[in-house]
Amino acid sequence: MEVKENGKRSLIRLVFGRALFFILFTLIQIMTLIGIFIWIDERYSAYGYGALALLGGILAIHILNEKQNASFKMAWLVPVLLFPVFGGLFYMFVQLQMEPKILAKRISDIHSRTKQFLPQNQAVFKKLKKESRSNSNMAKYLFESGGAPVYENTNYKYYPLGELFYEDMILELKHAKQFVFLEYFIIQTGYMWDTMLAVLEEKVKEGVEVRVLYDGMNVVGNLPPDYSKTLEEKGIRCRVFNPVRPAISTNQNTRDHRKILIIDGKIAYTGGVNLADEYINRKVRFGHWKDNAICVRGDAVRTFVVMFLQMWNVCAKKLDYNVDYGPYLEPCQDCNLNGLNIQGYSVPFGDSPMDDENVSHQVYLDMIYQAREYVYVMTPYLVLDDDMITALCYAAKRGVETIIIMPHIPDKNTTFMLAHSYYPELITAGVKIYEYLPGFVHSKTMISDGEKAVVGSVNLDFRSQYLNFECGVYIYRNPVIEEIKADFEDTLRKCARMTVESYEALPSGHRFLGKAMRLIGPLM
Repeated sequence: MEVKENGKRSLIRLVFGRALFFILFTLIQIMTLIGIFIWIDERYSAYGYGALALLGGILAIHILNEKQNASFKMAWLVPVLLFPVFGGLFYMFVQLQMEPKILAKRISDIHSRTKQFLPQNQAVFKKLKKESRSNSNMAKYLFESGGAPVYENTNYKYYPLGELFYEDMILELKHAKQFVFLEYFIIQTGYMWDTMLAVLEEKVKEGVEVRVLYDGMNVVGNLPPDYSKTLEEKGIRCRVFNPVRPAISTNQNTRDHRKILIIDGKIAYTGGVNLADEYINRKVRFGHWKDNAICVRGDAVRTFVVMFLQMWNVCAKKLDYNVDYGPYLEPCQDCNLNGLNIQGYSVPFGDSPMDDENVSHQVYLDMIYQAREYVYVMTPYLVLDDDMITALCYAAKRGVETIIIMPHIPDKNTTFMLAHSYYPELITAGVKIYEYLPGFVHSKTMISDGEKAVVGSVNLDFRSQYLNFECGVYIYRNPVIEEIKADFEDTLRKCARMTVESYEALPSGHRFLGKAMRLIGPLM
């Protein structure tokens, strides 16, 4: 009887819930736009057609001269030139939207007013410059273009699996004394989040300040629409980035994909692990879930604190420019670094799609072009622009061992088809591509030459490198790099190498759809 009642309540929520309203309202808007296009198409005269064709040509020239990636230009040029009515009007509809511009202005203002909290220690920079000019160049770029200073005095602990990260993270949460900040793309009710939430509730009772920030897409299947109110009632401050609304807007395509957990300004975690059960293999969805995370302890935690507070302010209903970050940035008096390895340099960085700098993309390209012996990549998705294809192929052709580990069991079949379309070109150039046979790889990692590594939330696809808010940490000459390399080599032993023959053995429909989807690759 209880099962029937639960089923009835679920049906009522589906019929009258916000999800169905969102779908229906969005469909109505799409059909209205299509109706307008059809109405115009049926009524314009020969002169009108000529005017629209001229408009398409003007728009094409404008798109070609825009400051953006060539693949995005192509994604717009095809519909604008082939369908001058629909393509041209839709392009103008998208470009004239004010919501993304308002968000970009807000972010720019916040970053300009808070950059004072992330000064560059010139002694550290000069020391790095003496040791490595190429890496000091990278540090200069990250600071001047991304607001991210380089640090010493930082220790790392690497977790090759989500469950190992989870065990340590829970223990550290229990020791929190002042504040806990969480910013995650996915939070889903279940064993992982429920266990964390119980600890956070206890911390609140002890007087610890707890803030939770999650992406608005979580209302689509992960959390109730009013979950932020539920957390607020528990004493946990909560904000939602870019709530999903039933309106056609390019703003909906911009998500906060970052994974950040900060405890007392002493410890920060980042990596690929979201707060849901599949990430720690408590729930099986696509075979074994191979993920990773990294714990940052010491001076470099400061950048993660500022990144979180900046995004927290972005998500405020009423913007307050007078927020003082100072209390959360006091020099760490108890970082427990005695006896820990703090060699090398660290640059935690964030990446925003709302400015003209594709920071993550540039970091990856620089690592590939600077590699002398090897460059290893783990990524769940492979959707590449021409710059990245050229860099990977050139690395392999000049004798750098270039290896990419991909999933064998995908979470999205369409994206997997698209990824496969890049295999022949890369493999022919000498890039080695492997697929993880036990299941799904979600780690986002690049390492090169035993001295550089990036661990964070950045996938090797357009969405991460151009459309989402991301974060990561660039590490130079710290012993943790050997642990990251060991994890890569261990994962490689569980993989099968892909060849041109294995690609050609895929179903013809699979290969065709993968190639066709390159037209919309920048949006996937």
